Amino acid sequence: MNNLLFLILVGIAVAAAAGYLGSFMVVKRMSLVGDALTHVALPGMAVALTFGFSPILGAFAALALAIFGVWYLQEHSEIYPEALIGVVFTASLALGVLITPEAELLEALFGDIEKITPIEGLLAIIISFLIILITRKISKKMILGVISEELAKSAGIAISKLNLVYLLLVGVVVALGVKFVGTLLMGALVIVPAVAAKNISRSFKNYSLFSALIGILSAVIGVSLAYLFQFPAGPVIVLTSAAIFVLTFFLRKGESVC
Repeated sequence: MNNLLFLILVGIAVAAAAGYLGSFMVVKRMSLVGDALTHVALPGMAVALTFGFSPILGAFAALALAIFGVWYLQEHSEIYPEALIGVVFTASLALGVLITPEAELLEALFGDIEKITPIEGLLAIIISFLIILITRKISKKMILGVISEELAKSAGIAISKLNLVYLLLVGVVVALGVKFVGTLLMGALVIVPAVAAKNISRSFKNYSLFSALIGILSAVIGVSLAYLFQFPAGPVIVLTSAAIFVLTFFLRKGESVC
């Protein structure tokens, strides 16, 4: 029981940060970017497993390299961001599948929450809290950038650097979640709670809060059901989040926040 409570706490922290970040990703029309971004973590995890260090560190290293690379090319070339993402991220997934040890491939793709160590869990909780604080601090600038990049630039906001910071935060939360729900499903944990919250929110403040709360609810229910029925936690968490989306879809009234 103590182990279950610990895993639920870890899940709450990671899902709250993922849902909160996801609310901005949806309004920025970057949902597909968020999903594709998770694929980059796989080759980093494969290298980490090969050399015997934490898959979370390997995942973040790969994500950081990809984010900086795409950001640089976006700033210094005329290639559309979507095209860059399509090339880099899908190639990363293919490379990851090839080099990940076969015994660990399933775990890397879909996660194994019970293999999270106490140190990894504690760090995930602390870092998730910091992600929420940092995102909250830059949230007004990001919202202004969504409304009008020209207006944001005239207000002295460096939109390009702001987007880089935001993507790095997404990279961190994805890295934290790879052992929680896996590289293939982590994108859903970022996007689905935010899309569900969009159905029932009437202001952006409530929207961000609901996104985090739906992420938390998905983690609590998903981990509990997985523990009870001995299912893999990752798919159950994502299916729970999808079920909440369906429920909010039928409960929605009028126009949503975005």
